[in-house]
Amino acid sequence: MSDIASPPQESVGGQPAGRPVGSGGTRVDVSERTAWSLGSAATVLLLLIDVALVITAFSQFAAADSTGDDSHAGLGVLLIAVAVLTFTGIGVISPGSTRVVQLFGRYMGTVRRTGLYTTVPLSNRRRVSVRVRNFETNELKVNDADGNPVNIAAIVVWQVADTAKATFAVEDYVDFVRVQSESALRHVAMSHPYDRPDTGEETLRGATDVVSGEIAAEVAARVAIAGLEVVEARISSLAYAPEIAQAMLQRQQAGAIIAARSRIVEGAVSMVEDALKRLEDHAVVTLDEERKAAMVSNLLVVLCGDSRATPIVNTGSLYT
Repeated sequence: MSDIASPPQESVGGQPAGRPVGSGGTRVDVSERTAWSLGSAATVLLLLIDVALVITAFSQFAAADSTGDDSHAGLGVLLIAVAVLTFTGIGVISPGSTRVVQLFGRYMGTVRRTGLYTTVPLSNRRRVSVRVRNFETNELKVNDADGNPVNIAAIVVWQVADTAKATFAVEDYVDFVRVQSESALRHVAMSHPYDRPDTGEETLRGATDVVSGEIAAEVAARVAIAGLEVVEARISSLAYAPEIAQAMLQRQQAGAIIAARSRIVEGAVSMVEDALKRLEDHAVVTLDEERKAAMVSNLLVVLCGDSRATPIVNTGSLYT
């Protein structure tokens, strides 16, 4: 039964999902139920009965013509009417499809059985697919948590779970899921920075699985009012906006250079320590503090420098 009811209590961002704005906000609240129907075997039997009724009706018409008795004609018309009435309830459903049954505007239920079936005669039957579908959102330009403009898009995989809500609760459930998906994607993208590797924070680029899960959960909460469920959501496109892409690339390059230099210095210091220790352990040469400092300086220049080192032979002394 279709009723005007108060909103459900699903929550999106701390607020009940789909709550009407204003005192007059209302919506259709209807849930799927199973409509009366017969299976393939019963429908075939009913078709045979309809054929028998039609044959009998024509025989009655023939009897009325030969005898002039109008009662035979009336019986024939009645039989034809019964056959046509029952035939209007017969249909075929392919796998992955359903039929939402309405009788004079009233929701009677949904037929999910596949193959040949029979349901309420004179009813209006609307086809609703329950197959899994997917689409890619438009590429959106949003500001991330740091205020940097980024371009982002996502692929959403969804299907109809409640055929009654999909049919009666919203105007167009396909357009509804598209709009709500873009809204959820925009909200999630604004909640995370694009990239912040030094803090370990969940970012759009570094924590794609987490971000995708958040997108799927938020889209699912938003489209539940339409009887839809989200199978998964994945980011399909992510990049800085063109106006800041070059600057961000330079920042990333600078970060990479700093990280590389840090590793080089760390390795060079370790090598210098090892060289001094081995020289002392094997008594190769006795070095005072000034000679050690000079040796450390030369080794660090050789190990950390970008250009190839040019050796200089010192034939004198550090003290002369």
